[in-house]
Amino acid sequence: MMLEHQRPTLLSGSWPNEDYTVGWVCAICTEYVAAQAFLDEKHEGPECVSPNDNNDYTLGKIGKHNVVIAVLPDGEYGISSVAGVARDMLHSFPNIRIGLMVGVGGGAPSSKHDIRLGDIVVSSPRDGKGGVFQYDFGKTIQDQSFRPTGFLNQPPGVLRAAVNGLKAQYESEGHRLEEAIDSILEKKPRLRQEYKRPDPSSDSLYQTGVTHPPNDETSCAAVCGNDLSNLILRRERTEDEDNPAIHYGLIASANQLMKDALVRDTLAAEKDVLCFEMEAAGLMNHFPCLVIRGVCDYSDSHKSKEWQGYAAMAAAAYTKDLLYRIAANRVEAEKRIVDVLSDVREGVDELLRVQHNQEYEAILKWLTPIDYAPQQSDYIRRREEGTGEWLLNSNEFQDWINQRKATLFCLGIPGAGKTIISSIVVDYLNAKFRNNVGVGVAYIYCSYQPQQEQKAEDLLSSLLKQLAQERPTVPSDVQNLYDRHRTKRTRPSFDEVVRALHSAIQLYSRVFIIIDALDEYYASNNEGQKRLLSEVFSLQDKVQLSLFATSRFVAEIASQFKGCISKEIQAQDDDVLRYVNGRIPQLLRSQGLENPDIQETIRRGIVKAANGMFLLARLHMDSLMSQPTLGHIKRVLQNLPQGMKGLDETYAQAMRRIEGQEEGYRELAKHILAWITYAKRALSTAEIQHALAVHTDKAELDEDFLPKIEMLGSICAGLIVADKNSDIVRLVHYTTQEYFERTSSLPNAHREITATCVTYLSFDTFATGFCATDEDQAPNSGAVELPVDAGICRVAKGRELPGDDWRANPEAQRAAGFSQPSWTIRCLMTFLGFPTRVQGAFDLMMLSRWQRPNPFRRGHKENVFLYVHYPQEANSYSRPKVQRGRNT
Repeated sequence: MMLEHQRPTLLSGSWPNEDYTVGWVCAICTEYVAAQAFLDEKHEGPECVSPNDNNDYTLGKIGKHNVVIAVLPDGEYGISSVAGVARDMLHSFPNIRIGLMVGVGGGAPSSKHDIRLGDIVVSSPRDGKGGVFQYDFGKTIQDQSFRPTGFLNQPPGVLRAAVNGLKAQYESEGHRLEEAIDSILEKKPRLRQEYKRPDPSSDSLYQTGVTHPPNDETSCAAVCGNDLSNLILRRERTEDEDNPAIHYGLIASANQLMKDALVRDTLAAEKDVLCFEMEAAGLMNHFPCLVIRGVCDYSDSHKSKEWQGYAAMAAAAYTKDLLYRIAANRVEAEKRIVDVLSDVREGVDELLRVQHNQEYEAILKWLTPIDYAPQQSDYIRRREEGTGEWLLNSNEFQDWINQRKATLFCLGIPGAGKTIISSIVVDYLNAKFRNNVGVGVAYIYCSYQPQQEQKAEDLLSSLLKQLAQERPTVPSDVQNLYDRHRTKRTRPSFDEVVRALHSAIQLYSRVFIIIDALDEYYASNNEGQKRLLSEVFSLQDKVQLSLFATSRFVAEIASQFKGCISKEIQAQDDDVLRYVNGRIPQLLRSQGLENPDIQETIRRGIVKAANGMFLLARLHMDSLMSQPTLGHIKRVLQNLPQGMKGLDETYAQAMRRIEGQEEGYRELAKHILAWITYAKRALSTAEIQHALAVHTDKAELDEDFLPKIEMLGSICAGLIVADKNSDIVRLVHYTTQEYFERTSSLPNAHREITATCVTYLSFDTFATGFCATDEDQAPNSGAVELPVDAGICRVAKGRELPGDDWRANPEAQRAAGFSQPSWTIRCLMTFLGFPTRVQGAFDLMMLSRWQRPNPFRRGHKENVFLYVHYPQEANSYSRPKVQRGRNT
């Protein structure tokens, strides 16, 4: 037994680095001390190590194995640090064949596993998966979700076999780990104070909901108290039970300390995790090893170092017993780790790259979810080769390119192709400066119907995100901004975003900013548009910034660009001809128009009618595509509306084509146009499909009614577009929206949308109501949010209305603006009569919109109201109270 070998013998001379076959990695000094204490022999340090190897090594022998022990640099923790230590160890000691990661960790006690302080957890594979589970690259905070990333490689077979053998030995004979530790402490009295077993009374397991105040170093006994109601009571272990106990199973690893009892319990329940630590994920795929952890705390907010020394000793004592079970020739029979890992440096570097990329992506996503790249791809994909060259070759554009702080402002009539021109400019700049890391390009596509918030700070955050993501590392000001707000769960102020953007621009020798459709931003947020331009112009005064902007003619916008380079955008005849030539093959396939004369007539007619408007060319080609015969095509060509004055007539013709369809297609087209026109924001393909598949006589979504996205454009006479990359279905142009709002072409839109929303939220899938975890929402996972102002659009905090039961209070209903109990209102009242459905719908909307915790979990006590806007039957937003039991 190992008790005979407690006192290490210091041998004179040194051993060649190639003689060491076991690598032992520690994270902290306490673990390093414990590891050294259990060596049978202690050798002199290595005579040489590989270049750039800054590890500190202790060399020695346990049983018949030469062991090299390394520790992380002081103050460094986590996956990347331990990966670097392992990499350097393998370079300096290339004959290492098995690896060990030994030290302390946080236990995950449960009803299934009676884990206590001082116990030992050994990583053990389950179900063919490795014994280490990597669950996140970020810090976990109470009430926030974690992100599992997978299981890591299994340890070598020789170690797994030894673990099983030692397990059988302990089960039969018991272990003598406590005696081994006591023997060490007798011979090393200096260690006794920090490394002896603490008094059992200090082993307190607090209830999950009891948290230690953050940044409070006072002991838990003083702050959290010993009130039995706050503690989980456990019986004392008997003499026949192992103490410390050995547990075999899954160890969860991340690069941040686990201090969250809620997440601990969730992973323990779902993944059967026994222990949490911070380093193993940095080794398992690049330094095949067994992970052995002594339990020094319970992975919650009640951190204490009192048990750290003893836990490290217990893990080291177990490791020594394990090595004694492995024959020397079995280790020699294993492949060298450097051979197993064909290129260790590449592997470790790849881990670091993955970690960096994930952390980088998390920071960028936190800045803003806005991403204009899919829109850029959609726009540039529709460009015919050669389109827009007239602008790129113009004197105005070349002057703008050649002047370092110039602004080029491009006005254009509606439908002139300004957005496509903007995408061409972005594409040109990206190509021109592709190999110049000193030049940054960032762009904004403003919209009358944006996918996300379109406040000035959101758009500036998008510019910051684009400029930051082109840098090899996170800009320091962005990192500081993230660190400052992340833990507090706050958002940066407008001024903070501006300062960070200023710093990011200074990382480049020159920056180009493109802002498209300022008029659409002006229409939806006049003050925001002014503030955005004001800050961009202010930045331009301080840094090398070139601005390109487009807009319809709006006097207030144009006045902000006085003195700037300007250029009018209108569809050039050559560009329109390119577009028509690109569409004619489609027309030939659908109509069989082989006659070159009719093709030429189409070209001349469309170019003439467009009169500087790409939009008209598109709408006219869509009209021709819908004609059944050559005669119909000729008739349409004789009466093509022209220019701005013809735009409304073109839309009216499209609506007449819709009215001329069979009833099923006609009603579907009107539903589509109603939803896209009156939605609060742009709709995804899944959202529009769900909206169209709702039937008021059904209690669940019937997928047989989900329309195919590719058929929607033709059903709607070309008035909508499905953008492939951004996965958005939208109206073909802003003027289409204006036409519908001006002409009331969709008179029943509000009523139909409200009915659809109420029906959707009344589906049986929401009947289960309360969701304790995000996973509980799986039955509802096919549902989507229906974002509209005209229907049931949001749940928000509000004031209570008089009366406890709004549904039964006619006076309250009249005060809220409802005049008559129409079918829609009755439907709404029925929905509000099922609180579980209301709650289930709310849960899913919160999850899909904000990815934040359920506010009804764990004692949130906020008043929540369901807001309904229905112009024909309500004069204002009404607030029917939603009862939620005692806590409203």
